[in-house]
Amino acid sequence: MREWNDLVKDQLIWIVIIAAILFIWVIVWNIIQGSKLRRTRRKYETMMKGTGVENLETLLIDLKVQMDAIEDEHGEQQRQLQSLQKLLPKLKAKIGIKRYNAYGEHGNELSFSMAFLDDLKDGVVLTGIYNREGCFMYAKPLTKGESLYSLSPEEKDAIHLAEQQA
Repeated sequence: MREWNDLVKDQLIWIVIIAAILFIWVIVWNIIQGSKLRRTRRKYETMMKGTGVENLETLLIDLKVQMDAIEDEHGEQQRQLQSLQKLLPKLKAKIGIKRYNAYGEHGNELSFSMAFLDDLKDGVVLTGIYNREGCFMYAKPLTKGESLYSLSPEEKDAIHLAEQQA
């Protein structure tokens, strides 16, 4: 035991020096870490300023809930867009109008044929024939640009005008 005491007494100066160096190193390390922590805290406080939320966890949960709601809304909008894209070719957006004089030199150009078509050339052609005694209206359904009823040249012109529209 005495040998140990002598050994410790001989090496005591080195043990104290090593302990002092470790102590100084721990103090410096704590100062550096404290500085980093203060910078991080300032950045955190700057980021959280004006959010109305006291901690980051609550903010992240709120953002996640908002993101889920946005994703749900986006999915609903995608479904609506797909259904509209299915309906779009069926819209009767192409219109052709042909005005003419149905009775030659006895009338004026008040008669007309009007075609309403979709992209599939389905629709209807309306014809209005005017004279002094009255007015007659005719409607003929169209499928792929053709009708089960005979079409007049003016009705065919109106269909052709409607087909030319982009």
